[in-house]
Amino acid sequence: MRKRYYKIGGVLLVALFLFILLCDFIISSSAEGKTFSDTSEISKNRVGLVLGTSKKLIGGLPNPYYTYRIKATVELYEAKKIDFVLVSGDNGTRYYNEPNTFKKDLINKGIPAEKIFLDFAGFRTLDSMVRAKEVFGLNNVTVISQEFHNQRAIYLAEKKGLDAIGYNAKSITGSQGLKVHLREYLARVKVFIDLALNTQPKFFGESVEIK
Repeated sequence: MRKRYYKIGGVLLVALFLFILLCDFIISSSAEGKTFSDTSEISKNRVGLVLGTSKKLIGGLPNPYYTYRIKATVELYEAKKIDFVLVSGDNGTRYYNEPNTFKKDLINKGIPAEKIFLDFAGFRTLDSMVRAKEVFGLNNVTVISQEFHNQRAIYLAEKKGLDAIGYNAKSITGSQGLKVHLREYLARVKVFIDLALNTQPKFFGESVEIK
């Protein structure tokens, strides 16, 4: 009897592993040819959507994912491949405000304040992509994040009726990068669960016109 349970458990583990790989393959494949790392190769969209993350790591050190997303956003704007920036991030408490932090640093890097719009309810990538279309009225957008994140965002955008391409901020290697990439496998599985359940953003709110 015990052997039978072990066998069933083994089959379930293999099935789970294959499902994770399938989710990863579908999302990566769907974004093929839609992410770019060179401003000379990417087409222009009116709005660049930078996906939020914290400026500092838990220990207080600078978060390189944040730093590289700021750099990538400035590159796109200076290359005239976007006219406006939409910062979508978490504003869950009065002490934590990703969009405002991004805005301050983007202004310091030379992007005019009037060219920057903020989405304070981008709690997850799904929320950010749906709200870009439903709240900010976008039909086309350039997503700005690391490549693995851009791929997931592009897949979600496609499923929600938003035409998206991605500009890749520099990725992170080493142990820190490995941890994030491992979490990404689970995040990609969650994409399919959310789509199956028709999960909606936490908030919608009034429409905002970017102009």
